[in-house]
Amino acid sequence: MDSLLGVLDLEEIDKGLFRGPRAEGAHQRVFGGQVAGQALVAAGRTVPADRRVHSLHGYFVRPGDSTKPIVYQVENIRDGRSFSVRRTVALQNGQTIFFMSASFHTGERGLEHADPAPDGLARPEDIPPLSEQLKAHPDRLGIWARVPRPIDVRYAGGGSGFSASGERPAQERQRVWMKADGRLPDDPLIHVCVLTYASDLTLLDSVLSRHGEVWGPGGYLGTSLDHALWFHRPFRFDDWILYDSMSPTAADGRGLAQGRFFDAHGVHLASATQEGLLRQTPEPPGVP
Repeated sequence: MDSLLGVLDLEEIDKGLFRGPRAEGAHQRVFGGQVAGQALVAAGRTVPADRRVHSLHGYFVRPGDSTKPIVYQVENIRDGRSFSVRRTVALQNGQTIFFMSASFHTGERGLEHADPAPDGLARPEDIPPLSEQLKAHPDRLGIWARVPRPIDVRYAGGGSGFSASGERPAQERQRVWMKADGRLPDDPLIHVCVLTYASDLTLLDSVLSRHGEVWGPGGYLGTSLDHALWFHRPFRFDDWILYDSMSPTAADGRGLAQGRFFDAHGVHLASATQEGLLRQTPEPPGVP
């Protein structure tokens, strides 16, 4: 967790210009959640403290190089009486790898309602971490080991995208408990940015869940194309949060995934939508 907080601690090198450090021990390609989280940190540092982010919309344009830092350029689109809008562009080697629009709001009185959280799920404390669940499949554990893990992820039944090929049941909905693997500072922007980071970890997996498919050999490779988040209520991401996701459609090699975040009391905190590119991998050696 300390490593992730370090990644989110951007250096301001000029007005509206920030440098994001690279993640330690990361694989060659930059994790999409890292870029989105850093872009939101950059945008958030340019708005008044009384305005909280309520939505972001981002596009992944090129793969980033994890061995190099990323520069974030923030454009002030508007500062109104209650809203601020920013556009952040992530740059490497002079090229755009990601861009994002984010809107911030002071908050005000209005209508209140929310759908209830799913019930009847196992509590996160009663579910072993994914690394424990995958000990029976060391080859799949190797795949998970290459994914950034400052977030404690626990699938609430039905297997995961890191299960062995052919052993995952097809399910319409995917439920995952997650939280920061450590205590976070009290700064609300940090909690929102860590959720942004985590929102990219398992969302596309709900596309595979519809078909009982998995990541890696004998399954699929996935790339995020765009990502959107709406933040409805304040939260702490060092408490357990349920990520309830599903995929309404997939076609032309792309899958659409939608997710909702709930706290342990069933309060709807945030919503996410993502489209990704999914390509089938060859069968592993020895499979007829």
